[in-house]
Amino acid sequence: MSYGLNIRESGALDFLSLGALVHRLDPGIIPFRKATQCAIHVSGGEFNVAANLADCFQMQTGIATAMVNYPIGDLVGERVKAMGVRPFFKRFEHNGVNGPNIAAVYSDQGCGVRAPVVFYNRCNEAGALLKPGDFDWNAIFAGGVRWFHSGGIFAALSESTAELIIEGMQAAKAAGAVVSFDLNFREKLWKISGGQDRAVSVIGRIVKNVDVLVGNEEDLQKGLGIPGPEVAAKSKLDPSAFFGMIDRVVEKHPQVRIVATTLREVHSTNRHNWGAVAWINGTTHVAPTCELHVLDRVGGGDGFASGFIYGILAGEAPDEAMKLGWAHGALLTTFPGDTTMATLDQVRAFAKGGSARIQR
Repeated sequence: MSYGLNIRESGALDFLSLGALVHRLDPGIIPFRKATQCAIHVSGGEFNVAANLADCFQMQTGIATAMVNYPIGDLVGERVKAMGVRPFFKRFEHNGVNGPNIAAVYSDQGCGVRAPVVFYNRCNEAGALLKPGDFDWNAIFAGGVRWFHSGGIFAALSESTAELIIEGMQAAKAAGAVVSFDLNFREKLWKISGGQDRAVSVIGRIVKNVDVLVGNEEDLQKGLGIPGPEVAAKSKLDPSAFFGMIDRVVEKHPQVRIVATTLREVHSTNRHNWGAVAWINGTTHVAPTCELHVLDRVGGGDGFASGFIYGILAGEAPDEAMKLGWAHGALLTTFPGDTTMATLDQVRAFAKGGSARIQR
C-alpha cells in the first residue's frame, strides 16, 4: 500500500487507545479567578481519538485506562459509553478523602486577545498508577485489533505508564496491529517527572515500536531530541521546517512510515489559520489552509489525528486522508468540549471545500 503499512482488513476493534481519562472543568470565556460555574468535559488525548472515531466515523473503538469507583468515575464512565467507546478498565477504589482520583484539567476558553489558560490537578491520579500487567492484552487482542494508539501525555505521568505503553505496543505488534503515538509534548508534565532528558530517553524507547507518529517541530525536537530545522519557517503555516526534520526522524527511527501534524497560526483566541502536513512513506502531503472562527480550541489536534487515521483505515488515498483529518480537526474547534459533535457527512463536505452556508 502507498502508506507502507500492513493494515488488517478487519477485527473486533478498528482502534484501541491506551491512556488516562480526565475531566475538564470549563468556565467558558470567564477566567477561573472570577468563575461561578463550569461545564464538565470528559477528555484525555488518547481517549479523544477513540471517541471521535467511534462517534463521528462509526468505527469500533476501545480504551484501556484507569477507572475509579466514585461519583466522578461514574460521570466519566457514562461519557465513555455515550461516545460509543468500549472500555477496558483497571478499577481503583476511592478512599473518600484523597483518592486515587480521576485527574481534573482546568481550562477556560479565553476570548480575543486573552489566551486560554490551562492548569491541572493530577494529584494521586489513578491513570499514573497503571503499570505493566494491569491489562490482559491476549484477551483484548484476541478478536483482532487493527490500530493501537497512545501518547506522550500518558507517558509523562509516571515511570510505570511509560513501561505499560511499551508493553501494550509490543502486544499490539505481535497481534498484527498498526501502532501510532502522538508525541503531545507537555513541558509542565515532563518537568515534574524528570525533565527533557528523561523525556527523550523514555519517548525514544517507545517510538522504537511505532509505525505512525503525530507531532509538530517542537514535539520532534523536545520529545525525540531531534535537532531543530535548518530551514526557518516563513510562517506557522509553512511546512518547510517540519519536512526539513523528517530525514533525521527516519534516520533515528527507520521503521516509522508516517509523520503528521497540524499547522496553526493564531491571530487571536478566536481567529486561527489552520493547515496540516504529513510525510507518508517517503512522500510529502500538504492540506489546504483555512481561517477558523474558534469556539473551543482544545482537542483540535486529536480531531485531526482521528480523521486522518479514519482515512487510512478506510482505504482512502493519502491526500484524501489528510483532508479528512484537516477537516475534522477544523470542525472540532467549533464545538464546546474536547470530543467531536460532527458527522461524517459534514467532515467529507468540508474536506471537499464545503462552506458554512445553512443546510436546509
